Amino acid sequence: MPYVIELLLPVPRERPSLVSLDTVRDELTEKFGGVTLYVNSPAEGLWEVDGMVEHDVIVVAEVMTESLDLTWWAAYRKQLEARFDQEEIVIRATQVQRL
Repeated sequence: MPYVIELLLPVPRERPSLVSLDTVRDELTEKFGGVTLYVNSPAEGLWEVDGMVEHDVIVVAEVMTESLDLTWWAAYRKQLEARFDQEEIVIRATQVQRL
């Protein structure tokens, strides 16, 4: 069964440029043959750190793949964390059944 991979990517508030998102779109399209970016309705991410609530605006990028290369995804996540200047980028995989 194939996998759906979702990447939760931050959108900078102070300089909302899509340049980094364009790069991610191009990289994932080249690697997986396509990508979906949910950019028209960015989501909000909230979490608590030391009693303070942190806030992010995020865009979800999604790809489908027949296999899950954990080594490749771990390395790509590290690249994205550096590119977006984030402590952690969430990438999650869900096994799906095509209907």
